[in-house]
Amino acid sequence: MLRAPAAGRSNALHAGAWWLWALGLATAASRTTNPLLLGLLVGVAGYVVAARRTDAPWARSYGAFVKLGLMVLVIRLVFSVFLGSPIPGQHVLFTLPEVPLPDWAKGVRLGGRVTAEQLVFALYDGLKLATLLICVGAANALANPARLLKSLPGALYEAGVAVVVAMTFAPNMVSDVVRLRTARRLRGRPTGGVRALLQIGLPVLEGALERSVALAASMDARGYGRTARVPPAVRHVTTALTLGGLLGVCAGTYGLLAAEGAGYGLWVLLIGLAAAMGGLRLGGLRSVRTRYRPDRWGARAWLVAGSGAAVAGLMIWAASRDPAALHPGVLPLVVPEFPVWPALSVLIGLLPAFVAPVPAPPSAPPSSSPQGT
Repeated sequence: MLRAPAAGRSNALHAGAWWLWALGLATAASRTTNPLLLGLLVGVAGYVVAARRTDAPWARSYGAFVKLGLMVLVIRLVFSVFLGSPIPGQHVLFTLPEVPLPDWAKGVRLGGRVTAEQLVFALYDGLKLATLLICVGAANALANPARLLKSLPGALYEAGVAVVVAMTFAPNMVSDVVRLRTARRLRGRPTGGVRALLQIGLPVLEGALERSVALAASMDARGYGRTARVPPAVRHVTTALTLGGLLGVCAGTYGLLAAEGAGYGLWVLLIGLAAAMGGLRLGGLRSVRTRYRPDRWGARAWLVAGSGAAVAGLMIWAASRDPAALHPGVLPLVVPEFPVWPALSVLIGLLPAFVAPVPAPPSAPPSSSPQGT
């Protein structure tokens, strides 16, 4: 039996596996508007985050994504109430004062009747978008961004270094702002207003410039930016494969998200991924660097990524076999049914909570109470 060991530097799960798992759940969420299945997807993502989240700073982003999803849901409902909806309805809940609009604004309505059908349709639509955001938040909370950037192919090495530098310097700038505001407050000077903003911003920019110059000098001393000589034919093939692969990925992703493109979307996505990976592989020939202690893609990473892919594949199959169960109607209003087989396929997404390495418990802060004699 594959038991989950304690997480360490040597057996840390690959960050890409978490993202593939989360994207699989997001793909499954895009194939249904059934609130029961969407709620089950949110529950699966939340359980895995609670079971395998560390105490790192990026792990706290999950709550922010949940709040963002709820905000999107509320905004969608508010827009439906005040701007109307193309969904006709028979059950009028209340009527708002309607604002007359000119002829060039035909099709747009402010106020008027609010029906139960349009609110339910807006609820389903907003809940699907909120579930997508929560799945992305789960990936942000579980995947170490620095290790994810470290695993980028050699062709994207410069872009990854730029993002790592930005992620490293951003907290320093925030701490500089807090330090300067505290110093001004202790001196009795105002911390608000345009004048105070300028007096705080100039030292912050000066410190950021000094750090950037020091970092540029250290990177130049370590030989950053050196590249190998690659024949022009290889460069042209690399460009064609990369651009063509990215276009294929975009077209395939659109096909998976669109209800009428599920047949060709998967094959176009796979072909695009293969072409893009080939282009990135060839593009990595110009990089002369070596990678220190690269992250391993082991059996547990395959299980985590495969569970997300299985959820997405089974949900796409269920949407083509029984679309009525995954898309409950609003004309007329019907109670959403609970499809058993799609629900069981969603539960496959719980596999990372049992096979991924268990994070270490958060260290307790040192006690400040005096020792007894």
